[in-house]
Parts: sequence; C-alpha cells; structure tokens
Amino acid sequence: MATISRAQLLHHPSAYFARLPHSHSSFSINFRRRKFSVTPPLLCSSSSSSSSSASTNPSIVGDLLNYLNESWTQFHATAEAKRELIAAGFHLLNENDEWDLRPGGRYFFTRNMSCLVAFAVGEKYIVGNGFHVIAAHTDSPCLKLKPKSASSKSNYLMLNVQTYGGGLWHTWFDRDLSVAGRVIVRASDGSFLHKLVKVKRPLLRVPTLAIHLNRTVNTDGFKPNLETQLVPLLATKPEEAFPESKEKSSSSPKAAHHPLLMQILSDELGCDVDDIVNIELNICDTQPSCLGGANNEFIFSGRLDNLASSYCALRALVDSCGSPGDLSSEHAIRMIALFDNEEVGSDSYQGAGAPTMFQAMRRIAGSLANSYAGESAFDRAIRQSFL
Repeated sequence: MATISRAQLLHHPSAYFARLPHSHSSFSINFRRRKFSVTPPLLCSSSSSSSSSASTNPSIVGDLLNYLNESWTQFHATAEAKRELIAAGFHLLNENDEWDLRPGGRYFFTRNMSCLVAFAVGEKYIVGNGFHVIAAHTDSPCLKLKPKSASSKSNYLMLNVQTYGGGLWHTWFDRDLSVAGRVIVRASDGSFLHKLVKVKRPLLRVPTLAIHLNRTVNTDGFKPNLETQLVPLLATKPEEAFPESKEKSSSSPKAAHHPLLMQILSDELGCDVDDIVNIELNICDTQPSCLGGANNEFIFSGRLDNLASSYCALRALVDSCGSPGDLSSEHAIRMIALFDNEEVGSDSYQGAGAPTMFQAMRRIAGSLANSYAGESAFDRAIRQSFL
C-alpha cells in the first residue's frame, strides 16, 4: 500500500478550473506512457492552509477514502465516477446516439465500462472556444486471472494469474486477497449483460516459504518466479463436492475456471452458474484504505496511482459547476478524461492512445455549432485548449 498526506488534499479541487484563463496560445498533448496526465495543483499544497480550506478537508479526505474503497478495479472506478456524476446532475450520453448539447449543460459518457469522459459547457461559450481538460487513468498495477485460471497441485486449488503493469510483485505475498471485476451474464431473454462483482471477504493467499525452507532470502533477496510462485491458493481440493465433468468443452468458461470460484461468483451476482458466459477479474487486496499516522495525517491505500488523480479530477469538475451560476461566466468547456490501460501503454480502444477524447471534442464542437457556417471551429477550439 502507498501513502499520501492529508495535507496534499487541503486545497479545494475546483480551484483547478477556476485558475485556468479563458484562452491559451497552444494545446499541448503527449499521450505516451506516463506523460499525458497533469497532476492538479491541489496535490502540491504547503502544510499551512486557510481556515476555509481546512474546513473542506474532512469531506475531501472522507470522499477520497470512499472512492478508493469502492474502486477495486478500473470498472468499479468508472462506475463510482458515473454514480457521482449522475448524482451531481450530469446527463449520460450514448456514443451511438446523436448529441443535442447546450451551453450551461453538463454531460458524460463511458466506454468499455472502464473509461469516462465528462464535460460542462460554459454559458458564455461561443463557437471556437477551447477545452480545459484534466486527464487521469482508472487502472492500476495488479494481478489478473488468466483466461484459463484453474490449476491444482498437491490437492490444493490454485488460480493462474498474470501481472498487469509495473507492479511491486513481492508485496502481493502474504496478503488477504480476493477477486473483483466484470462478468458477462446471459439474461432470461438471451441477451448479454455486463455486471460488476466484488468478493469482499478474503478469498486467496500467495504464501511465502518459512525461513528454514529459504535460508538465503535475507542475503540473496526475495526473487520469486512470477510464473510458478505467484499463484494464489483458493482452497483445498473438494473432489466430491465439485467433481470434474469429462463432458465440458475446453472452450467453456466453466472448464477454464474452478467450479468453486464460479459458484462464488454466481452467489455474489444472484444468478446461476450456467448463466455466466465469461469473466474478467482482477486480484485485489481486501485491506481497506484508511487514515494513519499519529495524527491521522496520512492516507494508507493501494491503487493511489492513479485513483488519487482520478478522484481529484472528478471532484474538480463536479464542485466547479455544482451550484447555479458556476458556469454563468465560463467561456470554455471544462472536461475530464479518465482512461483505462495506462499501465500497459494506453494503446487500446479505451486507453489514452485511442482517439476517444478528440472524437468527443469534435462532436461537442459540432453539436454546439448548430447552424454556424464559419471556418474550422474545431481546429480553432484546439488552439485555445489546455490539457
């Protein structure tokens, strides 16, 4: 688990948008790995603060902890952001539909259930005005279940996993782990539904050897083989309770994963095992995010990269246009973009390497232009934008 200081969250996130000027001479974007995100100034505050900033601090810290504890996976982080935006009065858009946007409106859409773009249009917006954007990402380094996760050894059920991103993999040993992610379920009418699942109880463990079986670990270092040793234990083998079926097709998800795991997922989702078509699950640490330190001045949490920035971006947008009149003097379009797959290069349909944000910008500019027949509104908007 990583640590950040509560003092880093003292300044109110909405100040990020308030500090931006109405126009900029250039629009600078580099979507390569580790270079596209902008850390909002609120994460760089001094230890001293005004009384007004201090009074907002408990709410910001408490909400961040709630966001971290809800967001075990990129899917859950996006769902939580979606919930907060809808509660704040933002309108959910569908990328397949025609958009009818208006100055003063607040909107958002999701892609793949793991990527989100939200924006608020200033009431004084005119065609060609720019975008003020904060970008972050919803994914974090973790272990993921392999497409065929079922394995066993010495009468123990184990799960084959793969590493995702650049993680400190030795820290995953001897922790209370579980699974969370997305499950595709067949509905009663034959259609397919995407459902999120989170098994909150400790379900898995990656044990290390006792010292007398690995006496050189303190001198040679802990250098586990990630393919053979980073394999979580699920249970002792219940041969009589879950007999292996010889009739199962090797392509069936029920054959690729332990029946015991599939039963746990069906219990969590309230569906039959046979209704589960496929799964996409992360291994997650069940230890909750919390305050720590002698004065509760630290936030102890996993997934701080990059959920802290995702939360701050979300909070900045919601708080900067949550009251009537907040957009009355705004000339630009305030936007946040929360991408997926940054930890593995961003070159996916829902990653920052995809044209998601630029497509959204072009559609927004086009919708707000209405019958405007001037020259190159989108290109002029880009020139006046800031990321």
